[in-house]
Amino acid sequence: MATAQFGSETSGRGEFVRQPNRFTDRVTADGPRTPEAGRYRLVVSLACPWAHRALIVRKLLGLEDVISLGVVDPIRDERGWRFTLDPDNRDPILGVEYLSEVYRATDPDYQGRVTVPALIDTATGTVVTNDYPQITLDLSTEWRAFHREDAPDLYPPHLRAEIDALIDPIFHNVNNGVYKAGFASTQAAYESAYTALFTELDRLSERLADRRYLMGDHLTEVDIRLFTTLVRFDAVYHGHFKCNRTKLTEMPVLWAYARDLYQTPGIGDTVDFDHIKRHYYATHEKINPTRIVPAGPDPAGWSEPHGRA
Repeated sequence: MATAQFGSETSGRGEFVRQPNRFTDRVTADGPRTPEAGRYRLVVSLACPWAHRALIVRKLLGLEDVISLGVVDPIRDERGWRFTLDPDNRDPILGVEYLSEVYRATDPDYQGRVTVPALIDTATGTVVTNDYPQITLDLSTEWRAFHREDAPDLYPPHLRAEIDALIDPIFHNVNNGVYKAGFASTQAAYESAYTALFTELDRLSERLADRRYLMGDHLTEVDIRLFTTLVRFDAVYHGHFKCNRTKLTEMPVLWAYARDLYQTPGIGDTVDFDHIKRHYYATHEKINPTRIVPAGPDPAGWSEPHGRA
């Protein structure tokens, strides 16, 4: 079996098994931690699809002035995510050089990968949560008092059961599926993930053929979760992760759907293709030992008319 990119998260059959989220406290309207303007800081990588979800939801709901934002360098070194985009190479609010310092302040014995997004309590300098699936749901449901007046309801109560039913296969087969293909260390593990990925993408294409969004005419949480994988597909997953049956640009329905979302205010303006490509191609040395970053694809296509409005 080939050497895995993440050995501690690889099964004996060569399958990538993502580590669980270590910090799962929540900020909720009924406490004990309650929403408070200026207290919490969201740390993200613009390259990471899991963090990208939180960045989009924060912007769509108008929480930029309520929850501050820390952005890490797209290139991780042996100590993990670094704050190099601010003066003195430190996060100006947290005062740290590495996100791992906040993780250790929260749990001195933590041994797993340091991940983003992470919601930090700036009053204590500790991690509240790195539970990326729950973070966005809580921003939609628990921070309502701080939403802008015309904010979309991304997780409406009457649609939650159907949204949740879609979220599960999209996570396993698409969001995490590209990683299961890319980080597989056996042919069998790779082919299993590859097949599940494209089976799910075909199913989603059929669903979206006669509706604008996955839930019809209403943008919801599940669209954002799918988008952050689709927007990285041709730039990274098609080649780097060997998800190469079809490019996104060769799947007409999904390509138009993705462009529609990209051109929505608060979504496309959070995409940074430079960070995305530099992160994946320069940090996965087992997959790309030369660390050469591809020049393409041309992002101009994302601004072409989508015809779905």
